[in-house]
Amino acid sequence: MTKLKLTDIAHYSGKRVQPFDGVKKYLSTGDLKDEGLSFEEVTYKSKPSRADIIVSEGDILFAKMVNTTKVLQIDKMLDGIIVSTGFSVHKPDENILHGNYLIQFLKNNSFLRQKNKLCTGAIQSAISNTGIEKIFVPVPSIPEQIQIANILSKAETLIEQRKQSIALLDEFLKSTFLEMFGDTTTNRKKWDKVELKYFGEIITGNTPPRNNPENYSSKFIEWIKTDNITSENIYITSAVEYLSETGLKNARTVESGALLVACIAGSIESVGRAALTNRKVSFNQQINAIQPNDGVSPLYLYWLFKISKSYVQNAASNGMKKILTKGGFEKIKMIKPPKELQTQFANIVTKTEILKEQYKNSLQELENLYGSLSQRAFKGELKAERKAYSL
Repeated sequence: MTKLKLTDIAHYSGKRVQPFDGVKKYLSTGDLKDEGLSFEEVTYKSKPSRADIIVSEGDILFAKMVNTTKVLQIDKMLDGIIVSTGFSVHKPDENILHGNYLIQFLKNNSFLRQKNKLCTGAIQSAISNTGIEKIFVPVPSIPEQIQIANILSKAETLIEQRKQSIALLDEFLKSTFLEMFGDTTTNRKKWDKVELKYFGEIITGNTPPRNNPENYSSKFIEWIKTDNITSENIYITSAVEYLSETGLKNARTVESGALLVACIAGSIESVGRAALTNRKVSFNQQINAIQPNDGVSPLYLYWLFKISKSYVQNAASNGMKKILTKGGFEKIKMIKPPKELQTQFANIVTKTEILKEQYKNSLQELENLYGSLSQRAFKGELKAERKAYSL
């Protein structure tokens, strides 16, 4: 397969921003995300200095920063927007390079490897125009490019559909919770509303002394940090750091079924993030835990916090570092419906999570397939097998 310089077959495009009246949409590199685009409206006077490229329909841009695969094709709706100089903007030569094929190449690891090797800069490593001009693109015939782009685009569509299915399951559980229990703040269903200390034992984690290496000398028990509490997972992720049996004697632990809540964070958005334990663990002082009593279902408690996150955040301090102390945490009042109703909701969650896990496994398989197809495509290995991958 012939390899040609990117800038020989997709010339630089875009124009410098000239003075204009009114407002224009501005797209920064941070505004281009997997879940879609967001824009800032700017005037000529208010726009940041990096907002200095006007793009037009047909332009293809990619983010210059190291380890990024942010790619966008400008369509009619986006024609004339301003984009950041953190993007490199190109216009494919239609006689040599199909636009959709170029987009797929810019998402491929072979492009990312080339780009990363050419990135420079200690603080914000990125590729310069000099580096971009050293990037090569494998270029088959136009019909083959179209076929490769179609195969990969169909695989991407299947991946996106599976992601949407997973998101819909979360929405289903949220709507089911609200239907069964109502708004947790207004409590129009008049449930008992009690302090968290009545939901179970409240425990604040700690850090065994670092000056004693014996505390961390073996992997006897996981030591959980706020990084292990993610918004995507009901249960905590695996710890990176562990405590020894000696360290455990100086630590605080919870059993399976406890809720761990991030209560110290640099930003308010991170406070109130929660996850359940499915094993005995230790944890650090940035986390408050609730070991539920017999009157509380762990899965109900998890969703109560998921629904009420902003309500929990309101109880945090307003300093530079957002803190929810154990004293403040245990006094937060939450609705506590009858255990029977909690259990009914928990059963729905369990069944839904089984389906969700199946969808996640399917998503992983689709992503693996896309990665395999993409690697083969840009090595010229799909040509002989194109009928098998008609998806």
